[in-house]
Amino acid sequence: MFGALALVPSLAPTLWAGQPPSLAGGILGQVKNPAGITQMGATVLLYNRYDHLIRQALTNAEGKFVFDQLTPDLYSIRVTLASFVPAMRRNIAVAAGSENLLQINMATLLSSVDLVSSGPSRGALMSDDWKWVLRSSQATRPVLRLLPVSTTAANTSNPIFSGTTGLLRVSAGDGDSFVTGGEQDLGTAFAVATSIYGTARVQFSGNLGYIGNSTIPAAGFRTSYSHSKDGQSSPQVIVTVRQLYLPSQQLTPGADTGPALRTASLAVRDQVDITDHLRVEYGASLDSVNFLLARMNYMSPFARGIYDLGRYGAIRVGYSDGADPRQFLESSSPAASEIDNTDALNQDLAALALLPHVSLLDARARVQRTQNEEAAYQRVEGATTLAAGFYSENVSNASFMLSSPSGFPAMGDLLPDLGSNSSIFNVGNYHRMGYTASAKQRLGDHFDAWIAVGRAGALAASPESAGADSGLTQADQLRATIRQVQRLWATAAFSAIVPLAGTRIMTTYGFVDPRTTMPDHVFLTQDVTEATGWNVRVRQPLPFLPRRSGRLEMTAELRNLLAQGYLPLQTADGHKALLTNAPKSVRGGLAFIF
Repeated sequence: MFGALALVPSLAPTLWAGQPPSLAGGILGQVKNPAGITQMGATVLLYNRYDHLIRQALTNAEGKFVFDQLTPDLYSIRVTLASFVPAMRRNIAVAAGSENLLQINMATLLSSVDLVSSGPSRGALMSDDWKWVLRSSQATRPVLRLLPVSTTAANTSNPIFSGTTGLLRVSAGDGDSFVTGGEQDLGTAFAVATSIYGTARVQFSGNLGYIGNSTIPAAGFRTSYSHSKDGQSSPQVIVTVRQLYLPSQQLTPGADTGPALRTASLAVRDQVDITDHLRVEYGASLDSVNFLLARMNYMSPFARGIYDLGRYGAIRVGYSDGADPRQFLESSSPAASEIDNTDALNQDLAALALLPHVSLLDARARVQRTQNEEAAYQRVEGATTLAAGFYSENVSNASFMLSSPSGFPAMGDLLPDLGSNSSIFNVGNYHRMGYTASAKQRLGDHFDAWIAVGRAGALAASPESAGADSGLTQADQLRATIRQVQRLWATAAFSAIVPLAGTRIMTTYGFVDPRTTMPDHVFLTQDVTEATGWNVRVRQPLPFLPRRSGRLEMTAELRNLLAQGYLPLQTADGHKALLTNAPKSVRGGLAFIF
């Protein structure tokens, strides 16, 4: 009788609530300055175990914030406030029915996040008082025991697959070129991503279609895998294979299809926080290219360091050597990830489309390799982001698009382009340095504008060229007409999301001396581009299906609409050609996202 009465106080909260126990948890906290004064308006970002932003909040007048209804898992938070060094805490374990109380102390040198308590909330499965009653009762002690829960048992209770997203896209229009960054859209692309038991993340993407005059379909597949356990993330492993057939009109005249280009790549990407303010991202890929009975194997390392100076900005340094480093770069915009959770799938398809830059030199296949070192400083003031930096770039076997009369230069120095009647020409090696400064302004929740200016090496036509009696081949004569000059460039961009309609529009215009062509540079430390000409990209959701069943999206992309950046070349014997790395093209498509 008395034992039953003793249970009434511990059961009272549950009986009073009249609701089933909560299976979700929460994270709440309060932000203060060194004097103990609560801070209003601090930005609090919540990340999952994969460092993906999932929620964002601002502290209220009492400096408090709440993230509720969280699935039991490991989370991280980052708190930023003007005039203070950002504070961050990782591996916050959220259990069913628990409330993790955090105390954030913002400072100008060392900010901190303290876990005050992680006790159960009202409606939790079992309170500490109830556990103590069970332990002390003679009637229940032999039957009920509190045993540690094994990780294996916890994993088996979770669904095998969760958080599955997918994308299917069909497109048509002007074909892409080797020189446009190698982004080959074959016609039909798909991507699927899912979590396995909540600890492993797998993404699989593919691209299928026909290229040029080939009668054999081309294909590419890419798979990435990453694993996280007990808050420790393993490196991401990526395997990519491609096979496509080039047009046959030049290399194998009269054949139904041209030679096959086969590539295989194994890449590893990871990151580590050396200190609370220093993060290092690094990776490497082992690539193999098989073309025209030649097999080329090479390794391409990549590294980038970011040192956070708090309200004084951030310093970034980067290094890459070999293949295009864009496969290692991910979007760093939290707002973009929050608006559209399919960005990771689109980035995976873009990485799959990055073919190596292949060209011919003396009838032998060559792969363009780029060694790049750069550094930049960036500072964020409210809605304004300012940055400045420089880079040094060494390029070997650089490939550009060449439009020239038939038979010039000789067949052994031209590679048929994939999506046009032009050819790919090896201009040789060059070294250049560049300086850039940029400003980005957020105009409300749906508009962004930025401008970048700089000075870098560009390719121009030499007034003096070697003649036919110089002993040089036609290709060497053409290469002799190209020289490097330092030129100013400027790029302006504007992006918008139209309210209600959901239309996304991004347009850029890049200006450079019209008597030159500016090689593309992949920036490792700045979110800018040396885009040539006027480019427009539009994404329009279509109201066709219920939101929970998926959605349709129409895309259109127009590159270099004004046909700028074409460099005219002429040899002493009268041969003329046009050189460019930004051909004009138009392409559209339809995507189903689920």
